[in-house]
Amino acid sequence: MMGKERRIGRIFKPDGKTLIVPMDHGVSVGPIEGIVDLRETVKELVAGGADAVLMHKGWARSVDARGAGLIVHVSAGTSTGTKPLHKYVVCSVLEALRLGADAVSFHVNVGSETEDEQLEALGAVSDECSAFGVPLVAMMYPRGPKVKSEHDPQSVAHASRIGAELGADVVKTNYTGSVDSFKEVVRSCPVPVVIAGGPKTESVEGLLSMVRDSMLAGCRGVSIGRNVFQHRSPRLMTAAMRKIVHEGSSVEEALSILGEGP
Repeated sequence: MMGKERRIGRIFKPDGKTLIVPMDHGVSVGPIEGIVDLRETVKELVAGGADAVLMHKGWARSVDARGAGLIVHVSAGTSTGTKPLHKYVVCSVLEALRLGADAVSFHVNVGSETEDEQLEALGAVSDECSAFGVPLVAMMYPRGPKVKSEHDPQSVAHASRIGAELGADVVKTNYTGSVDSFKEVVRSCPVPVVIAGGPKTESVEGLLSMVRDSMLAGCRGVSIGRNVFQHRSPRLMTAAMRKIVHEGSSVEEALSILGEGP
């Protein structure tokens, strides 16, 4: 068994699915609610059944993933910068390995004004990952002046395919809003696809319905941050999502874990 295969097995469970909670938001938007202290948040997430957690290298130095897979995010950009859609390489794959990473992630905004630089960087990171046997999670989002909707099925399928074509082992992208349209995204992407959660939602039922529908479309899991770590109980929200992702449960069954009804 090769190193990449061993490492990805710490993120994807034997059923081929995964529940990842990303917490890289501190760089892009600051120390928002839920990630002021990642140490405490990670404890709750792992207790709820998270398969992997994702963070930048600074936190990875001091946070115990407590048995969950560790994904180190190697790109960054801030909402206050002059190029808010640009992502810079801020960590090497080798540095991530020294921190004990099981995988690395890289963010590309397809359609942004610096798309060319981000794609070039993704290709270079992919080469490093191949050299060291490290799985690469590519966060591929259609965002930019010519993008009418970040959830447009054709745009999402194109962005996802780019990630796979340039060497990603897993693609994270936006849900397109319907089972049928997302089936086409999954069908056209030759590597596992996981969905993002986006901004914090008003409806927990709506969020869990999105998770359920994405799994019905063939998605291999979720990588949802704010809607998990900003919930009143990150532990219970993680457990509710796990019920859907790994057990194929209904939205109603997941809501019951949270003590809520439809």
